[in-house]
Amino acid sequence: MKRVSAVVALVLVSSASPSYAQANPNPPHNDYADLKSWLCHPQRLGACNVDLATTVVAADSTTTVERAQIDPRAPVDCFYVYPTVSTDTTDISDMNPDAAELNIARLQFARFGAKCRLFAPLYRQATLASLQHAMTSRASFDMLSVGYQDVLDAWHHYLAHENNGRGVVLVGHSQGSVILARLIVNEIEGKPEQSRVVSAMLIGMPGGILVPRGRDVGGTFQHMPLCRSSSQTGCIVAYSSFRATAPPEANARFGRSRDSSVVVACTNPATLGDNAAELRAYLDANGKTAIGLSPRNPWTVRGASVETPTIRVAGMLTGRCTSNEFASYLEVTLHRGAESAASRDIQGDIPLPGWGLHLVDMEIAMGNLLDLVSSQTTSYLASRRGK
Repeated sequence: MKRVSAVVALVLVSSASPSYAQANPNPPHNDYADLKSWLCHPQRLGACNVDLATTVVAADSTTTVERAQIDPRAPVDCFYVYPTVSTDTTDISDMNPDAAELNIARLQFARFGAKCRLFAPLYRQATLASLQHAMTSRASFDMLSVGYQDVLDAWHHYLAHENNGRGVVLVGHSQGSVILARLIVNEIEGKPEQSRVVSAMLIGMPGGILVPRGRDVGGTFQHMPLCRSSSQTGCIVAYSSFRATAPPEANARFGRSRDSSVVVACTNPATLGDNAAELRAYLDANGKTAIGLSPRNPWTVRGASVETPTIRVAGMLTGRCTSNEFASYLEVTLHRGAESAASRDIQGDIPLPGWGLHLVDMEIAMGNLLDLVSSQTTSYLASRRGK
């Protein structure tokens, strides 16, 4: 079978106005020795220096406050590449983080600091403006080339100056997942660096991680399989989420393979198997997402105020990996009603056909992802001690 490369995966920002590329054919490299080039770094927490307190709403509507702190002595590292959020008006963002970039680190990455040291490079990403251009222009060039080079430079700096042989979890969403997949193909798979990868969480990736039908490896990656056990390391977690009440259709942007010999991978972060299980979501208490959606109903049935930045409602969501004639995806079921502890619906639906719950792919399973990092770290450290 012809190898399916992550480099040629369907990318949301694969075509756009060529204005930036023509004006900046060879942009200068960033200096990742400068802590200002990092959104989050152990020596400069920056966007990850946030309050992680969470109101937990139990099934009987009682509430408690769960507190978490960043662990500066965490035994492994997490290297995060954030999704398309920059509100810069140019096709390629600058290196000055805007409010959306700061907020996405809070929502998607800061909580990992309880499990791993945090590394999140700023990078000159394809912006939301470029995404709009991509939908209206036939001009085409690789809008990810600048961002990929930045992440590559950050990765090389991290390996040379920060890693010191430690295990690392790769974490990405959307555009970030595409860039990390390319990094794995070019720089990690089949090389000594692969032995340092605890796991790679490539969530909400346009085009998806592709595998041959009935197999866990092959397609996008030749050596790193899908994760099928919480004790498995060096493996891939990948999914895109859709509501059970709004499954993907023929226009699906995620979960759909254009090659009949391969399918888009789905690994349920709650089970890594086929069964449905609770998704432990950590959601913004004001109902906001990365682009600021905010529902009007209260989180709790009785409307009790929530004083913490985030909220988790027990039993509110379940997820399972499934497929239909159009796509493979994480099916998310909302449990709400007279006996539910929550009156609010989750947000995250993009008001365009075929996008599903893309905006909250990570938040809806944050607790499950954190549990997985913990168990995989234990296995990784045990395997290293045995050598």
